[in-house]
Amino acid sequence: MKRYGSVIGVRREAIEEYKNYHSAVWPEILEMIRKCNIRNYSIFLKDDLLFGYFEYHGTDFESDMAKMAADPKTREWWKIMGPMQRPFESRSEGEWWANMEEVFHLD
Repeated sequence: MKRYGSVIGVRREAIEEYKNYHSAVWPEILEMIRKCNIRNYSIFLKDDLLFGYFEYHGTDFESDMAKMAADPKTREWWKIMGPMQRPFESRSEGEWWANMEEVFHLD
């Protein structure tokens, strides 16, 4: 299992809408997340910053992420979420959410 943390901004005027969508995530989205070996997934909000955390339990992260990105329902969800988000300029090429370096962990 590998832990992932990532960050992205959320447009202040879209915060309530973003929270509303995430209070009732579409079942197809939740199922795809599970099919792609992601567990213990949380998104936290502070001011206009979103922090995402999940644990990956698969063996081929790139393949699972490609499967998720190819899913029509996921693409529909991302099309709604995308305009609400404000990616970091410092993110790496190809990232939407900026991946973070884990510097400490305690079980």
